[in-house]
Amino acid sequence: MGGARDVGWVAAGLILAAGACYCFYKLTRGRRRGGRRLRLRPSRSAEDLTSGSYDDTLNAEQVQKLLYLLESTEDPIIIERALVTLGNNAAFSANQIVIRELGGIPIVGSKINNPNQSIKEKALNALNNLSVNVENQIKIKVYVSQVCEDVISGPLNSAVQLAGLRLLTNMTVTNAHQDMLSSYITDLFHVLVTGNGSTKVQVLKLLLNLSENPAMTDQLLDAQVDSSFLSLLDGHVPKEILLRALTLLQNITNCLSEERRLATQPAFPAGSLFSLLYGKECAQKMKALVHHHDADVKEKVCFSKK
Repeated sequence: MGGARDVGWVAAGLILAAGACYCFYKLTRGRRRGGRRLRLRPSRSAEDLTSGSYDDTLNAEQVQKLLYLLESTEDPIIIERALVTLGNNAAFSANQIVIRELGGIPIVGSKINNPNQSIKEKALNALNNLSVNVENQIKIKVYVSQVCEDVISGPLNSAVQLAGLRLLTNMTVTNAHQDMLSSYITDLFHVLVTGNGSTKVQVLKLLLNLSENPAMTDQLLDAQVDSSFLSLLDGHVPKEILLRALTLLQNITNCLSEERRLATQPAFPAGSLFSLLYGKECAQKMKALVHHHDADVKEKVCFSKK
């Protein structure tokens, strides 16, 4: 009897050992299959998610933790890290929806009024990624006027100014919200002519969006613009700036031609963009650019003159 019992225990031990080996095999096989490693994702606290070492896409629960953290903490370092994490994840279309549905846009948007410039920049960057979604733009548009004010009155060529310009550019890809910028166009041209190369490029991207909409043509041409704007049409100007300036002129001319208004020359005041673009000095610069060394520039000039 005792011998039979011993045999039974040995058999049971062998079965358990075989089961353990099989589980270990399945685990290691799962890790190696397709060259991918199986990841265990334990629950992370909201502050863990802002550590900078977390690079996975957030799930809804984690997004909710971060949003709560943004609302509840006053630690500027934590706020900034949370905004960076949310902003990075907002680059994915699925997360743009999740953040909106969890009420995240007003929480992020409230941070653009923070006196800390780094926090303001990170909030603008997060809103910029969120604004790629058209439905998100409906909620983000309430911040457009504030962003315009910050772009115009803030430090020239600053990270905050560039972040604001990028957000405004995304918000004006379609015609839906362009009219909200009407009263800021003159100021945007001032930023254009006084800013450095990076700022010039970003303002031109924004103005190009507006220039493609015939409904914005009068507001653009009516804007008071310093004569130094025409220096953007000089032959030595970097190509990325020169081509955009020429495209701006081309778009406006096309919009006027489509409405057959160019010949009637509507009354725009002295010092307006209209008086610059259709004045003698601009015509001379365009004539000189016909001989530009770059083929793209020459092609753009010839097309603009048609």
